[in-house]
Amino acid sequence: MGSSEPGDPPRTGQYRPSKAPALRVDEDRYRPGGRRTSAEPLSASWKPHVEAPAEKPAEAAPQSGIAKLTKTYGWRVYALPILVVLTVLVVVNTANSPAQPIAEQGTSAPGAESAGGDTPGSGAIDGNGEQAIPENPATPVDLKVPTADLPEGIPFTQAGAGKWHVVPGTGPKVGTGKLYTYTVEVEDGIDPASYAGDDAFATAVQGTLSNPAQGWTWDGKIAFQRVDGNFPNPSFKVSLTTPETTHRPDACGFQIKFEASCYRKSLGRVLINLARWVRGAKAYGADMTGYRQYAINHEVGHALGNQHVGCPGTDQPAPVMMQQSFGVNDDYVAMLNDIPGGDKGKVAKDGRICKTNSWPNPTP
Repeated sequence: MGSSEPGDPPRTGQYRPSKAPALRVDEDRYRPGGRRTSAEPLSASWKPHVEAPAEKPAEAAPQSGIAKLTKTYGWRVYALPILVVLTVLVVVNTANSPAQPIAEQGTSAPGAESAGGDTPGSGAIDGNGEQAIPENPATPVDLKVPTADLPEGIPFTQAGAGKWHVVPGTGPKVGTGKLYTYTVEVEDGIDPASYAGDDAFATAVQGTLSNPAQGWTWDGKIAFQRVDGNFPNPSFKVSLTTPETTHRPDACGFQIKFEASCYRKSLGRVLINLARWVRGAKAYGADMTGYRQYAINHEVGHALGNQHVGCPGTDQPAPVMMQQSFGVNDDYVAMLNDIPGGDKGKVAKDGRICKTNSWPNPTP
């Protein structure tokens, strides 16, 4: 097999006669797709095979809004409505439920003072002296403690304005050690005839806290000084207050039906109940001066961080931190402390009965 000349048809490797009979265009064997014989030339079909264009995929049916959200956010689409419903239920439940008090730092129960007065207060006060959260006070407990009843006596103002004014006046520093400053204040709206006026109350407070031998400054560890309204942030305020104001949940409260004074740490106030200031306590009888000195020393003792205590022994002087407004019998005081929020367990029912005493450092 030699090489082909220019113009010759390409060699196919198959014998081909030099002279082929004339072709008939109508012969079936040359019809495209017809059967070929061995004598037929090897040539390409006149109608080459062309692949059909790829069929365009059918467009997906338009998705609904929910389907689009589901594709984008997945399971969150189903969680969102549930969260919305739960939020609405919580809001409705909160709006219809009575608000609860917030316990102050250091308390063991909502509304209980860390260093309370004759009766524990309840409620919460913010730094500006306003009630922070309204609350539903507990139902008063009716106890039969004969020595805790308010004695009979002269009338007094039952309800004041709920605000206090500072009694003008200052005093010298008394004692050594840590200095505590205080103002003397009286609630607006009190008839002065029942307590002999602002100056008489201020004199009693300052005179009691300035006693160097029997008062709180006796051991040289603390000092007191009376300041006026121009002094910023006194350590505490000794405030003569009407019964209705002391009964408020944000003051002393009124869980037991006996008039009482207290120290309210969140207010920075020693609240001296006007009813007790005017009438005293049965344990003290007619000794109004002794009772008033006790009331001041007891509540200021709470401002200094002291807690309630019981009688150390029968016929001994009652500690000034004993709740003498209710009596000097441990059994009575323990009964009052057993109420919810009280100083449960602080005083034992041991039958001890003390003698009244007004001073932190009593002298014979």
